[in-house]
Order: sequence, then structure tokens, then C-alpha cells
Amino acid sequence: MGEVSAQEAVLTLNAGSSSLKFGVFTLDGTHPRRRWSGEYRGVGGRRVGFRLRGADGGEAAEETVEVADHEQALSHLLGWWDGAVPDLRLVAAGHRVVHGGTDFDGPVPLDGRALRRLGELVHLAPLHMPHNLAIAHLLQRLRPGLFQVACFDTAFHRTMPLRERCFALPRRWFGRGVQRYGFHGLSYEYIASVLPEYLGERADGRVIVAHLGHGASLCALHRRRSVATTMGMTPLDGIPMATRPGALDPGVVLWLQRQAGMAPEEVEMLLNRRSGLLGLSGISGDMETLLADRRPEAGEAVDYFVHHTHRAIASLAASLGGLDALVFTGGIGENAPYVRERICREAAWLGVTLDAEANNANGTCISLPHGGVSVWRIPTDEEQVIARHTLHLLQRTG
Repeated sequence: MGEVSAQEAVLTLNAGSSSLKFGVFTLDGTHPRRRWSGEYRGVGGRRVGFRLRGADGGEAAEETVEVADHEQALSHLLGWWDGAVPDLRLVAAGHRVVHGGTDFDGPVPLDGRALRRLGELVHLAPLHMPHNLAIAHLLQRLRPGLFQVACFDTAFHRTMPLRERCFALPRRWFGRGVQRYGFHGLSYEYIASVLPEYLGERADGRVIVAHLGHGASLCALHRRRSVATTMGMTPLDGIPMATRPGALDPGVVLWLQRQAGMAPEEVEMLLNRRSGLLGLSGISGDMETLLADRRPEAGEAVDYFVHHTHRAIASLAASLGGLDALVFTGGIGENAPYVRERICREAAWLGVTLDAEANNANGTCISLPHGGVSVWRIPTDEEQVIARHTLHLLQRTG
């Protein structure tokens, strides 16, 4: 069909357990151009917050709407589209899908076969996949025939060498999919795509990206490809997160089942929803809340997060054979100067320096001019990556 015209638009969707984030993109030359973005927060409650931002990221609207579930949120979104942007014709939708297993190493059209196979992978990311796929099925019913694309958080890490992807288990289990996949790949893909704009020739060097948010992980890049990451077969591994513990002795899970008598479902709930910063502090899994709280338990949880993030940086630097640049992104990485400062102070032995003034002002380059390792704060844009892939597949398939 050639290039998509300016009046045709793509919708990007990212469904969480209680949220639905979206973006609206048109084509500007050969690149998607953002028109709107927004989210529904608190889906499943009585009243849901609807937030809308313009192309420049500025607040365009904020209201409370009555939607009981994701289906009603999506219906509300399509109704908003028809009323607010009647000049745009929806031609495709791109979805963030957390897990692609061994089957999917890049974006694919979401046809019936792909949806069925992805349904078989839900067990690998039970906290995310059901919502990712439910929205795709809903849109299939609400807009029959609409071209849909799945973009995977695991795909970016398929470049990792075997020694990073496999576990020290009998080889047959690797063949059955028991391996390290890594996550937050759409975020890392975006950062890798813009690194030359910030680092110039050093973009292809040894770079660690710290995607720190409600879910958190780090990725080692060389030549802007993933060579190691902290998350494993599921998003539970790696550094501590808001409600997930990160790396954990497998014997702990066995102990919880055998000695504490917990059923697998109870262990799953504990690890996915009651651990991490929330479990450590007993207060909250939200970093902003913990930073504002003066109770010692809040400070201890922040210390734990900083310490284990620094340990992960050290480990990834070892896998790279050194470090040229450190990039912070994600909700915490972009908006918590104190956390960045603490992590960089711990990593000073690696040659990491920090410009306190630039860091406190949430600048872009936040290291000292002549430091050995440059440090950056780069906002991520997963929606942009999803829009690019969706438009590419739309044009390729016609």
C-alpha cells in the first residue's frame, strides 16, 4: 500500500493489571509522529482516572470516568478517538506484549495463530500477559479486521550469547524454553536507537542502561546490542522492584512450599505482589513515597534498592570488560535525582562521576566533563518503538 498517508493513524496499547496506556501516531515522512498519548489508571475500581497529553507531552485533559474493566476502557478510548480526532483514520494497532518465548524474536502481525501461541506463553509472565492479550482480543471484536501487531519486550535480548541465555541445568530444559529471556526490551531498543544523538561515536561502546521504575532491570549494550541483562526467564529476576524481590535463592521457594506450607499460587502472589520495596518497607512499593517517608524502614528499602542496583552495574561492567557510559531511564531513573546520586556514588570506583547541579536539575548529561564514564538521563519512549514496528509491518504487508 506504500507509505501510510498523514490522515491514517496507528494506536499503540500497553495494558497492565489496572492500567491501559495508549499513544496515537500519524506518519511524518517515514517516521511516526505522536499526536496524543494517555492512560487509564485504576482500571477495575469504581472510578478510573483518564489522562490525556498532547504531542509535546503537556497535559491536555484529566478526568475521572466510569469504566469497570479493560473492555470498557478500550470502548471509552475508541469513543474518544471518534469524537476528538475524526480527521484521523485508525488503520492499525500495536501492542506491547511482555513475553515472546522462543517463538518470537521480532514484531509480528497478531493473527489468530499468533494469538493462540501467545496464549500458551501466559504462564511465563502471568502478571502481564493476560492483560496484553485480552486487549488484543477485545480490539479484534470491537474493530474486526483492524491490522494488529505484537511487539515483544523479550525480542531485543535475543542477541545475548549462549552463556548469558542458558541456566546451568540439564540441556534438555533449555530446549524446552527454560532460559534467560530478559525484559524491558522495547525501552532498551529505544535508548539504543537514540544513543548516537547523545554519545556520538561512543554509542557503540560499552554502555549500561538502567531502566528503573515499578519494574526495574539493567542491560549491558555493546554496539547497541544486548549482551547481558538482569531479568531472567520471567520478570521476577534481577534487582529489587516495587513489589517483586529480584534475584532470589531458589531454595527459598522450596522452603516456602515445604516448611511454610504455601501453595504455588500463594508463593506466586508473594513474589509478584507483596515483595520488593513494599515487602521490605512494609510501607509502599512506590519510590517517591519511600523517599518522602522518614521512618527507618523506608530508608532501609531505598538503601537495598541502591545497593543491589550498584551490584548489577558492577556485574554487567564485568561482562562488558569495562564501562564507557551509564544511562538512567524509566520512572525512577528519570525522576529521582537522589537515587541516581546514591547509585553513582557507589559506582565511583568504576570511574563514574556525577555533576550534582545537572543531576538535581534532571539534566541530560549528568556527569562531570572529564569523568571516565559519562552518565546520562534519557527519557524512554516505548510507544515510539511500537509505532515504528507497527507502521513498518503495515507497509510491508500491505
